[in-house]
Amino acid sequence: MTDLLETLIENREMVQPNHANMLETAHGGNVMKWMDEVGAMSAMRFSGETCVTARVDQMNFERPISVGDTAYITAYVYDAGTSSVKVRLLAEREDLRTRERERTTESYFVYVAIDEEGRPTSVPELTVDSDEGERLRRAALEGETD
Repeated sequence: MTDLLETLIENREMVQPNHANMLETAHGGNVMKWMDEVGAMSAMRFSGETCVTARVDQMNFERPISVGDTAYITAYVYDAGTSSVKVRLLAEREDLRTRERERTTESYFVYVAIDEEGRPTSVPELTVDSDEGERLRRAALEGETD
């Protein structure tokens, strides 16, 4: 069994001109890619297996991330099935000079754990052993659209 807080992954990507659209903000496809990578890391940390993206339940772009700012991405597992792993992802715009952050994107991805032959394989049970873990799980369950 793996505790929810053990699956928490945080990562930053500096938004460079080559990541931007004509408005000089991060292209949505780049933000989605960064979120997918961090989400997969969280799913793999939870399952102890290679995980592949199976579904994106929603992708809400609330505000842009400008060139020069950092995309601060947080992911954690909030539920699991037999071989599937549900991960909540949040992206924030961060100004490293001021440390100011604001949420830009929220999403829920589903990953599937696979074995060496690429077939679905079982994942452990998710446990929640802290108030912070309960708060995060509750927030994810309230926000998902299933």
